[in-house]
Amino acid sequence: MTGPVERVFREQYGRAVAVLVRTFGDIDLAEEAVQEAFAAALLRWPAGEPPPGAAGWIITAARRHAIDRVRREARRAAKHAEADLLYGVPREEPDDLLRLIFTCCHPALARHAQVALTLRLLGGLSTPEIARALLVPEPTLAQRIVRAKNKIRDAGIPYRVPGPADLPQRLSAVLAVVYLIFNEGYSASSGPDLVRDDLCAEAIRLGRMLCRLMPGEPEAAGLLALMLLVAARRPARVGPEGALVPLPEQDRGAWDLALIDEGHRIVRDCLRRNRPGPYQIQAAINAVHTDATRPEDTDWGQIVRLYDQLMAVAPAPVVELNRAVAVAELDGPDAGLRLIEGLPLRRYHVFHAVRADFLRRAGRVAEARAAYATAAELSGNEPERAFLRSRLSHLGGLSEMLEG
Repeated sequence: MTGPVERVFREQYGRAVAVLVRTFGDIDLAEEAVQEAFAAALLRWPAGEPPPGAAGWIITAARRHAIDRVRREARRAAKHAEADLLYGVPREEPDDLLRLIFTCCHPALARHAQVALTLRLLGGLSTPEIARALLVPEPTLAQRIVRAKNKIRDAGIPYRVPGPADLPQRLSAVLAVVYLIFNEGYSASSGPDLVRDDLCAEAIRLGRMLCRLMPGEPEAAGLLALMLLVAARRPARVGPEGALVPLPEQDRGAWDLALIDEGHRIVRDCLRRNRPGPYQIQAAINAVHTDATRPEDTDWGQIVRLYDQLMAVAPAPVVELNRAVAVAELDGPDAGLRLIEGLPLRRYHVFHAVRADFLRRAGRVAEARAAYATAAELSGNEPERAFLRSRLSHLGGLSEMLEG
């Protein structure tokens, strides 16, 4: 697919699928028709250049392909219904994409199915692309998508935006799926790469889409700001040959200032709305981090206070772990150790990495070595394991000097 057509594909695929799902009530039919429309676009658009109104062209062409398939397979028994499809004017409703997003993230679907379906229908990623991104065998990923579509059909999952009573809970699931996609991109759970830029970019694109579709929803804005501010550090987080560079050692001059400025602006807008939520508070924490031009300039007191707010609205062991990191910067590693020892995170490699760092700073070298070894063993990401082993190796040398 050529560059300009590929750009239209990424921007308009989900929108076109959403319109056709509403019209025909069949996800598979909608997907196939939109793919056929883009295949036709490659042949009919001069020199691969999208015409004015490219999105409308795609939707109209896809609708025609869908009608042809309905005819061929006789999947619409009632002739008057077919006539309505043939002669009715295709229209796009503002809620089409929202309906599709909430369908992909319906609570009846498992979380891994929600992620796969969101990337497939809204991102237009192919099954092989999603399988590579999520490090799942392609047949397994294909089965997940098929099962999710079948469940939507067989369970009669409605293609609609939830009502006011159900919206907060359902929106939380949608935001969680987008953030999960981003996190898997920014801190890959396994594999040879520290960061998967394609997943980060796709999550940010979905976040922007949600903000356009739900401009009055501060948590959608908070999630977008959070992703922008974290992604802004990416150029400095990955060192030579893909090595991990921890936050205190990063070259802050390499951070993406445009993303930081946009993230800060969104955080300020959220503060003016005064409807705080977990994503907005996490965005504010990252705004404080990106405010500091040097590590020693970081306002750790403000970060601790923000974590206190986050614990009040969304308490979780990982939040306690992150808060302990900030407390240790203020009150020393022993204070951090006291806060994390009882956390139920023994299978989480970051817990052991944080504990190892506290122990190292407290001069408890043997215990730090054991914690670093456990963290490296539990991590599935190769650059993270290499970083943790380098810390362990350095402690080995330090231990020998102390013994000498």
